[in-house]
Amino acid sequence: MSRIVAVAPELPAYSYPQHEITAELVPLLTNGTSHRAVMERTHANSGIGTRHTALPLERYRDLGTFRQTNDIFIEVATDLCSRALTRGLADAGLVASDVDFVIFTSVTGLSAPSIDALLVQRLGLRSDVKRLPSYGLGCMAGAAGISRLHDYLLGHPTGVAVLLSVELCSLTLQRGDESMANFVATGLFGDGAAAVIMVGEDHPKAAGPRVVDTRSATYPDSTDVIGFLVGETGFEIVLSPGVADVIEKHFPEDVAAFLSANALTIDAVDTWVAHPGGPKVLEAFASSLGLPPGELALSWASLERVGNLSSAAVLHVLADTIAAGNAGPTGLLFALGPGVSAEFVLLEWPT
Repeated sequence: MSRIVAVAPELPAYSYPQHEITAELVPLLTNGTSHRAVMERTHANSGIGTRHTALPLERYRDLGTFRQTNDIFIEVATDLCSRALTRGLADAGLVASDVDFVIFTSVTGLSAPSIDALLVQRLGLRSDVKRLPSYGLGCMAGAAGISRLHDYLLGHPTGVAVLLSVELCSLTLQRGDESMANFVATGLFGDGAAAVIMVGEDHPKAAGPRVVDTRSATYPDSTDVIGFLVGETGFEIVLSPGVADVIEKHFPEDVAAFLSANALTIDAVDTWVAHPGGPKVLEAFASSLGLPPGELALSWASLERVGNLSSAAVLHVLADTIAAGNAGPTGLLFALGPGVSAEFVLLEWPT
């Protein structure tokens, strides 16, 4: 087993109401009044009140080349991850030199050396810390990162492992792209980061939610549903309406089978920690699993407050769940990403 001893969400300093973001982006993306109306309507129907951005809103008018925006990504991502990890370790009663293993994930920027490597000297991580940067899991990476930390800690029961997630979705802005996918993405995704601190079952700090089991799934004939195309201007969104269909088709069977393997049923789950992928995604999660109204309230609240933070989104919901103090005893955390793939994490809250 492994334990989640701290979750530290982090957000950029710049925050704007959804309507201000829409007003700023409409002239950057659209040329005609018909497209303008579609984009404004799409943003207004996102269920989002505010979002945080890596840069002041006016800076997006003259974002430079892919190289220049990626340089901004490295600078801002390193700062956000530094703040998240520093706070997470302090909350767990640990220091940087205690960390044995780090997973870093992002799908909105590239860096070699990776962001986690840039933090070794900056934060005082040990020179022999094991590191595993990850790219391509998208929104699923927060859940998958917890699963892979769990795998490591099963073999290192006194160890300390850390997940760092950062997504600066605003820096992937594609000006002049009037596709519906781009309209949806520019109204849905926000910027943010999170650190998750976990320890093995035999570590002296082993307290908090226990990871009981994990499961991964990759669904057939769905590679064109979610993702990015990498072009001369950077990351071009791939986002189809088929996401909800994939959930409706596969989630009931997958969740039931995963829970059954742990002698549980859907009715036995007390706490749902769902990736806030968007209104249609959350509706599909609830519908496919037969959840009563209100079961995904924290996911809806996170979506309204900060938008979909890709890999960091479910970690923000997990932090909110822990902070609420009324979770458990059985919880299921899950997220969906490119592939289409899903990751499920069975949690047990201490009584």
